[in-house]
Amino acid sequence: MSFLETRGLEVSYGGIRAVKGIDLTVKEGELVCLIGANGAGKTTTLKSLCGMLPPSRGEILYEGTSVTGRPSYELVRRGISLVPEGRGIFGRLTLEENLKIGAYARRDHAAIRADMDRLYDLFPRLAERRTQQAGTLSGGEQQMLAIGRALMSRPRLLLLDEPSMGLAPMLVQKIFEIIKRIAEEGMTLLLVEQNARLALEVSHRGYVMESGNIVLADSAQALLRDTKVQECYLGG
Repeated sequence: MSFLETRGLEVSYGGIRAVKGIDLTVKEGELVCLIGANGAGKTTTLKSLCGMLPPSRGEILYEGTSVTGRPSYELVRRGISLVPEGRGIFGRLTLEENLKIGAYARRDHAAIRADMDRLYDLFPRLAERRTQQAGTLSGGEQQMLAIGRALMSRPRLLLLDEPSMGLAPMLVQKIFEIIKRIAEEGMTLLLVEQNARLALEVSHRGYVMESGNIVLADSAQALLRDTKVQECYLGG
């Protein structure tokens, strides 16, 4: 049984049919990436999976149970968390206040504090800036904060939308090291990423999306060797 599965998923908004009947699966403990050009439907897919955009047709299964059309707050409680494109942090709140917002659905206060301490071990730079306003952090620090905030909900499935966007190459490498470490600790991840090479290098499997459709699906290593993927997404 797949941990996450879509069957014929279609998503429309503003009169646009952005996702056109896709099937994808993510097994428990896998890191799976979804790559493709801008406008391919990747972000729309993630928004549908986390309850931000209801499907117009098809089904979303999580742990074998349909969660199609369920609201985001319910899915967070069930273990699905999104790191959104553009980070979506609360700039006027402190870094630590942003992290606490990630745990809003939890009531285990002692465990929340322990999880925050573990996050500071994972992101030492955030520990140094815990009382700083989030809007004054660098782009890389804000991305670390966005990932940390999502982890504070104790997800079993983490959805990541363009985590490298707008970051300097050195920070991109750092963010991907963190993603790889989270995956190695057993988290299930679905990663949407413009940097196809980096995404495939850290993933177990990958899907290639074009114009709302999945056009290729294979192991990450096979996709790295695929001629079409190389020409269209890997710069040669």
